[in-house]
Amino acid sequence: MAPKDDGAAQRSDYWLFAVVRAVPLAAVALWITFTANHSASFGLLAFGLFGVVGGLVLGVLAYFRLRLSRVRPFFLAQAIVTIAAGGIALAFPTGGTPYLFFVLTLFAAITGLLELFSGLRSRGRFVAARDWMTVGGFTIIAALVFLLIPPGFSQSFKDPDGVVRVLDSAVVAVGVLGAYAAIVTVYLLIAGLSAKWDTQGAQALTIPVPPAVATSEAQPTSTTADIPTEGETTA
Repeated sequence: MAPKDDGAAQRSDYWLFAVVRAVPLAAVALWITFTANHSASFGLLAFGLFGVVGGLVLGVLAYFRLRLSRVRPFFLAQAIVTIAAGGIALAFPTGGTPYLFFVLTLFAAITGLLELFSGLRSRGRFVAARDWMTVGGFTIIAALVFLLIPPGFSQSFKDPDGVVRVLDSAVVAVGVLGAYAAIVTVYLLIAGLSAKWDTQGAQALTIPVPPAVATSEAQPTSTTADIPTEGETTA
């Protein structure tokens, strides 16, 4: 069997990195989607758990699955920042809306820049460079959105059931966090599964085909010289 090329080896390492990394993001996206209370305390709790779990997952994956890349230290740094941000959120779950904005903006700005830099540094060297630049861009956009949301925003409205509700900055921030997590989840799953299928296709092309054996060589044919005639006698 022919040796696996560098691109196939990189895809083989990367696909699981992307798919498993999407799991904590999917969990927090679903949690936020199916929770009606989008208060600041809930946002800090949801993000805090995601930060600790997601950061640990990212660190382990980066250490074992990015051995062929030159940016593993940056992803390890990104994992540390994510764990630290999650721990800060869990340490003060009653910090209120300003604290929620501070934690989310700090996390998104630092990790987004680290991932974008990893993608730019890997261009032409690693198959996931474009994916990392895209995810880094999504994260930086999320940081900008958190910065642009007015901290004191609050608006009352009446839903179709006639119940008066309040849409404030905390609700918007938690909603943006859920939307960001959902978008990155879908992107990572598509990227990871695409890399897996590309790897399987490359491996299938490297399976050698045994040469055909000519029937004339496998089975000798008899000639008329080998067949005794009626007049010939054996010794």
